Amino acid sequence: MGAQLRVYKRRIKSVTATKKITRAMEMIAASRILKAQRKVNASTPYADELTSAVTAVAASSRIRHPLTTEVERPRRAAVLLITSDRGLAGGYNSNAIKAADHLTSSLVARGLTVDHYVVGRKGVGYYNFRERSIVQSWTGFSDSPEYADAKTVAEPLIAAVEKSTEDGGVDEIHIVYTEFVSMLTQRAVERRLLPLTFSKSAEESAETFVKGVEPLPLYEFEPGPEQVLDALLPRYVESRIYNALLQSAASKHAATRRAMKSATDNAEELIRSLTRLANQARQADITQEISEIVGGANALADATAGSDR
Repeated sequence: MGAQLRVYKRRIKSVTATKKITRAMEMIAASRILKAQRKVNASTPYADELTSAVTAVAASSRIRHPLTTEVERPRRAAVLLITSDRGLAGGYNSNAIKAADHLTSSLVARGLTVDHYVVGRKGVGYYNFRERSIVQSWTGFSDSPEYADAKTVAEPLIAAVEKSTEDGGVDEIHIVYTEFVSMLTQRAVERRLLPLTFSKSAEESAETFVKGVEPLPLYEFEPGPEQVLDALLPRYVESRIYNALLQSAASKHAATRRAMKSATDNAEELIRSLTRLANQARQADITQEISEIVGGANALADATAGSDR
């Protein structure tokens, strides 16, 4: 029984060390969530206003710009998948990858050829393991992305949409990332970045004006709407990708915190179970020793009584 007690003590020591690590990782993730949330809150209004400005310029000018015009028969699409560089985040990466696979299947069903662009080592490893082609990938900044990282990601995508499909370009750009809803809720979402989809037609805008809702403002363009779109649309793509990177980073930290808290709770429960088993083993050792002492004393007493006769 002494050997069994030593085994329990070694396991308790090992689980206690693991618990300290998971607790530390939980606290680190909790501190990073606050920083990531602040960045998301700071970038979202800019991205929304820029989207509104681009939408207003494109809708008001009614020009056929390559980044705002729907292709009648699209043939190729780009899918940007945002994952993390590290694991230990529960189902964070797998949910984003599943959403990207679902989007790819729907695009292929429409008859489109899909080009994959991937952010994060987990996504790159997933595609490489399954021998799927990746046009371009980026790693090393998923935990704390900067605007320069979003610009680096956006450049090849903008270049691809400006090319014709015969030259290797794409007709559509889609993005898959994890949206940060709350500390407990993060969901993988699919968005189409380009071409822009306008939520309101001219008739709908007139109807909102009649109902008393503020319509889109009128603009005068200098030097011209096409030049304005040429300048605005790259910034639009960069801001949207930057916001998606920040949302994914905040979601990853929240998922890591939740996973590490669960691991810490499981370690505490395991320590309690092992401690109970160790106590039972120690009590069994004590009981056995007492039984041996009593048995020896009885045997000695019987032997003494026999010799007295």
